[in-house]
Amino acid sequence: MSLKTALAAGLLAASVLAAPPASADVPFASAVFRATHNSYSGNFDGAKGSITAQLDSGVRFVEFDIHDNDYGTSHDYAVGHDSPGNLVDHNGNPASNALRDWLRVVDSWSDAHPSHAPIVVMLDLKDDLTDNPSYAAGNLAAVNQELTDVFGAGLATPAQYPSLPSVDSLRGRVLPLLSGNGTTRAAYRRDTGASPAIAVNGKGQVVEVHDSGSGTLWYWTGTYGGASPAIAVNGKGQVVEVHDSGSGTLWYWTGTYGADGRITWLRHGKYDTGKTPAIALADNGDLVEVHQSQTATTLWSHVGKLGADGEITWGPSKQYDNGVLPTVAFTGSGTVREVHQSQSGTQNWQWTGTLSGSSVTWSGNAKTADPRYDKTTSRGVVVWTGADGATPAQTLRYSTPSVGGARIQYPQVAFDEYQDGDSAELRQGAVFYAAPATHSSFIADARRAGYVVRGWDFDSASLATDPLANYPATNHPRDSWYLSLTADAVTD
Repeated sequence: MSLKTALAAGLLAASVLAAPPASADVPFASAVFRATHNSYSGNFDGAKGSITAQLDSGVRFVEFDIHDNDYGTSHDYAVGHDSPGNLVDHNGNPASNALRDWLRVVDSWSDAHPSHAPIVVMLDLKDDLTDNPSYAAGNLAAVNQELTDVFGAGLATPAQYPSLPSVDSLRGRVLPLLSGNGTTRAAYRRDTGASPAIAVNGKGQVVEVHDSGSGTLWYWTGTYGGASPAIAVNGKGQVVEVHDSGSGTLWYWTGTYGADGRITWLRHGKYDTGKTPAIALADNGDLVEVHQSQTATTLWSHVGKLGADGEITWGPSKQYDNGVLPTVAFTGSGTVREVHQSQSGTQNWQWTGTLSGSSVTWSGNAKTADPRYDKTTSRGVVVWTGADGATPAQTLRYSTPSVGGARIQYPQVAFDEYQDGDSAELRQGAVFYAAPATHSSFIADARRAGYVVRGWDFDSASLATDPLANYPATNHPRDSWYLSLTADAVTD
């Protein structure tokens, strides 16, 4: 175990690290730190030197711009400005553009200097990660995993520090921060959808499924001048055609139900197209999902297997009937019962399913007077959609007997930056604020309000505000004007 890890785990007294006297300690949000802009660009863009040289000179905020272009094959994000490798200075830095290699440089320096002032590692998301359909394709769960893998117990996360304490209490720690693509930053803190369903097994494993709610209905009207009429043509040759967008997709979340009544959500991904899904989950990880087609009243099913890591291995989708609003539940070892409503009335119908490998065999189709299963409740966990403060009305939420109205969201491993001009929901609960260094009123107002503020492209002493940004992120950290301006910054 490294000295830094021992400190983070509470195994060493602070005095061992010879921290500055208590009188020198200040609240984190009141401190000023040296910071660089586009830290990876070294001397290609300004005069910054390598990441190690920046940390050696007292810089405590580094920025890595990242892209997800080839994550599916490289299994990592690529550092670069406008594209992978763009403006990346490899002199004294990693030879590759792989983000993990660059993060390891910071981690190694941190291990070698365990009493350092907290370091912020900012990931500027140059691409929209929400179009990555799974962990394997590089969604935000993969970002979390990479940060955790590299920094381990050295991380200081929002879950640990909903309000940031003093500088000294964070010594030896790394604070990850997400910046860049606004859609992705919002998705990190909440998810949206429609028709959510939940299943919890006896081991506390959780699977939630929902549809995107994005299938919209459209119409065309016109006049019939010849062959191939549309949906309806009257005696006057008037035509009405209707269709939906066909864009409804099916998504899942998996997680674990903790003793405190909270769910830790592990994996998130897209698994099919359709709407109104329902899910059943057995204690051995077997699962059966049913849903309605997005564009018709056909009913489809999946068999899947939930792994210990939260990943689901899905079998193929197979049609088993026509109808609407399907529900499903396990009735025994390897058997399920499905109940849905007729597509042409209020009558409910049932099927019995038997699992075999990656498929389910359906039999016993018959009318039933029984109601459909409550797909929104399982073992005391309830899912629904609703706004949480400034979030959209379609925000996915859950409650347990101990927790009311929590969001279905990624574990908050990283802080999420609020930038000048962002939406109200990104401002909600944000600790870190940011703007171009020229936005002086935004920076000064946010500092006076007690937020931790970054001003980027801080390349002139004339850009200084009162109070100064906590992180005046410059391309010229070696210049005399910058060193003079940040003479009182926390650099040890």
